[in-house]
Amino acid sequence: MRLTKFTDLALRVTMRLAVIDGAEELPTSREVAASVAAPYTHVAKVVSRLQHLGVLETRRGRGGGLGITGVGRDASVGWLVRQLEGADDVVGCDDEPPCPLRGACRLRGALRDAQEAFYSSLDPLTVRDLVGDSSRPMLLQLLTSPPA
Repeated sequence: MRLTKFTDLALRVTMRLAVIDGAEELPTSREVAASVAAPYTHVAKVVSRLQHLGVLETRRGRGGGLGITGVGRDASVGWLVRQLEGADDVVGCDDEPPCPLRGACRLRGALRDAQEAFYSSLDPLTVRDLVGDSSRPMLLQLLTSPPA
């Protein structure tokens, strides 16, 4: 299974914001986009979705920027990926034209089970876990120097 670029970017943005402590100035969407090496327009869409999920908060004006919420910091990675990827089947058996094997095929169920196993393996992991000791130095470096 491969995650969409949108989900990959959302996870990177979330991790980037999760290492900021309350004393630091909040970064703007443009600063976050530069630090995760992504187009600003893509990051803006990701931020909107993460804000809708309650993972991020945005503040306008002087002293504004992006920040992760308590919900976002403690969110299960499995839950977050499910929200971003959706609950669609891995294969499109009912697409146009529909698969002629769909009435007797066991592949769809097996793929659905595998997809759920993938998500379930991510459920115990939180965003806080992703930015722990081994990842933290690299994420903090992104805060100070945008990629070349």
